[in-house]
Amino acid sequence: MLIDLKKLAVGDLAKIVGFDKTGKAYRKRLLAMGLTPGTEFSVTRFAPMGDPVEIRLRGFSLTLRKDEAAVLQIEKL
Repeated sequence: MLIDLKKLAVGDLAKIVGFDKTGKAYRKRLLAMGLTPGTEFSVTRFAPMGDPVEIRLRGFSLTLRKDEAAVLQIEKL
């Protein structure tokens, strides 16, 4: 079942399944940052207003804005 990143809580684990078709502008950038399909990550923290969100994957922390995070199709583990 695909969900939005904003529906996860701090500490939740998830896996990237793909990208939304409407987010072509962000797709290349996200791939370059290591967000490839099949990559597992954990949610580290959310900013007080919900933007940005910090995730941990492949041994480093990455911060994503709402628009970038909305492009990701993820599955909770």
